[in-house]
Amino acid sequence: MHVLVIGGNRFMGVSLVWRLLFAGHRVTVCNRGNLADPFGDRVERVRADRSTDAFDAALAGRAFDRVIDMAGFTGGDVARALRVLGDRVGHYLFVSTGQVYLVREGCPRPAREDDYAGPVMAAAPSPADHEDWAYGVGKRAAEDALAAAAVPSTRVRIPMVNGERDPKRRLESYLWRMLDGGPLLVPGADAIARHVYRGAVVDALARMVDAPPPGPVYNLAQAEQPTVRELLERLGAQVGVRPRIVDVSAAEIAAAGLAVREVSPLSTTWMSHVDPARAVAELGFAHPPLDAYLGSIVAELLTGWRAEPPAGYARRDVERALAA
Repeated sequence: MHVLVIGGNRFMGVSLVWRLLFAGHRVTVCNRGNLADPFGDRVERVRADRSTDAFDAALAGRAFDRVIDMAGFTGGDVARALRVLGDRVGHYLFVSTGQVYLVREGCPRPAREDDYAGPVMAAAPSPADHEDWAYGVGKRAAEDALAAAAVPSTRVRIPMVNGERDPKRRLESYLWRMLDGGPLLVPGADAIARHVYRGAVVDALARMVDAPPPGPVYNLAQAEQPTVRELLERLGAQVGVRPRIVDVSAAEIAAAGLAVREVSPLSTTWMSHVDPARAVAELGFAHPPLDAYLGSIVAELLTGWRAEPPAGYARRDVERALAA
């Protein structure tokens, strides 16, 4: 099959393109071309900003058996793709986010696919929440544009993604702090951290390419529901450390001039909690155990340890003082 991947040049996208190539698919990758990729001449590259007429010109008249959209962030993004590609798409797979639930007023946790319906927050709860709120609202608009189209499609909603070569270096940032023997400042340490492994998402998408799913939308997440504290303890166990976790408030961290996302990347009120039961029942979705995928991530990090510390680590002395 001929598969168009929109995005596909970092993290999950790179793994997915390789998976498609190994399956024998013909792959066209469309992105702005700002990042190098490892595919050589194995893929066709279309360099275009999807929000501009260059996207239209690059793909006008093209036909694809499958489209996997990993970089749609607004309704306009998806509407343009649908307008350009028209009915020349066999099936459109859209990678969305669990944050589409978080911007819904009163959404339950965990959220199921049908919990999408309901009134949406008219504005962010606070200025500090604006970026996350806008992300969720934008993804909802993208989903709605796809759902209203005549093209066969499936939307996949995923929570926070962990995996090897995470460009945000989330788990790695905790390992740097465990390595120096100091405390981990963790706001909301007892919040549920039901994440998803990169490899599980890639596997599910690859299967959907081969056999389009029966339903229009699925949550993908791990079965296990540890707290942030438990997840970090299990991460520490991978390197033989029992981390000292200090549960401080986000307000205390901010008052010290630190950024919560840098000090504790898993401590966010915008970390979605989704229920994958439908994907398990209808797709046979299977997720590796938490300890197994943590082991894979840690092994990759330790064999390719980066000399440059993650963002925020330069102010580690302030963290230590706050924990004292």
